[in-house]
Amino acid sequence: MAGSGTEALHGTAMRWVAPAWGAPDAWRFESYEPPAPGPGEVTIRVHAAGVNPADAKHVAAPRAGVELPVPIGYEVSGVLSAVGPDTEIVTGPASVGDEVIAFRVRGGYASELTVPAQTVLRKPAALTHPEAANLLLAGTTAAEMLDVVAARAGETLLLHGASGAVGVSVLQQARLRGIRVIGTASTGRFDEIRRFGGIPVAYGDGLAERVAEALRGAGAARVDAALDAIGTAEAVEVSIAFVPDRTRVVTIAAPGAAAAHGFRAIAGSLPASAAFRDAVRPRLVELAEWGELVVPMAREFPLAEAQRALSLLAEGHPGGKIALIP
Repeated sequence: MAGSGTEALHGTAMRWVAPAWGAPDAWRFESYEPPAPGPGEVTIRVHAAGVNPADAKHVAAPRAGVELPVPIGYEVSGVLSAVGPDTEIVTGPASVGDEVIAFRVRGGYASELTVPAQTVLRKPAALTHPEAANLLLAGTTAAEMLDVVAARAGETLLLHGASGAVGVSVLQQARLRGIRVIGTASTGRFDEIRRFGGIPVAYGDGLAERVAEALRGAGAARVDAALDAIGTAEAVEVSIAFVPDRTRVVTIAAPGAAAAHGFRAIAGSLPASAAFRDAVRPRLVELAEWGELVVPMAREFPLAEAQRALSLLAEGHPGGKIALIP
């Protein structure tokens, strides 16, 4: 098809793999040869890899159907270095040299990798490669949370963990839909919540009273739905206290509590979540292209320093997203 083609791979690629289950300090940085793309595949020369908690979480302990060694990383931004025969990416025809992003890949912590074209979309020109590499995992998770609770214009949501990557994307997507958000965070992150249109409240003792006060200050009658991005007992308790309709409470961090209290837990590994997140990707790319969805960054690390990047992320408050640069 028009736009397909190949280009010689530039030297030996590097990647991170988990040779055993456990913490990132056991990972291995190794050279490898990405296979040439076949029909329905492309090869990406990585300019930035997104860093997410799931990268370490998903190799911390054995998982059914996953064999060692496990290539690390789920999302990247880069340039096409080869395109398989008769192949288009999600957003249409593609050629060598095109800037793209890929999400739901295996082995994104790499300098180059070959992936299914169905994971690849054009890169939003408004974002840098490090920003673009961090757009879709948080963005699709946020979009699904809003969808699960059927959030509508004019409603008020309670969002736990509003200053984290998923929380910031929820704030932006909710504002675009005319939805008010009361977001919990540490006081040092209040300006970030206000930047994206949220009403900040401090987590900790007395949270329920502060949420009620924020409702009064906003002129809102009630909390219509609750979204939990941190999974604390406090977040669960306050959510179900304010939202008696359990179909309008969702968590990405407390599946056990969700099962115990009868509300919804979502995760990218669940078939319904995966299908929704795949379907919503083009819309998020459009929003980023128009400047309506931004990705606040905290820091960039060389690809070889992935373990340091994960260590910073594990501290819990990096202040934005982290990218690895080959």
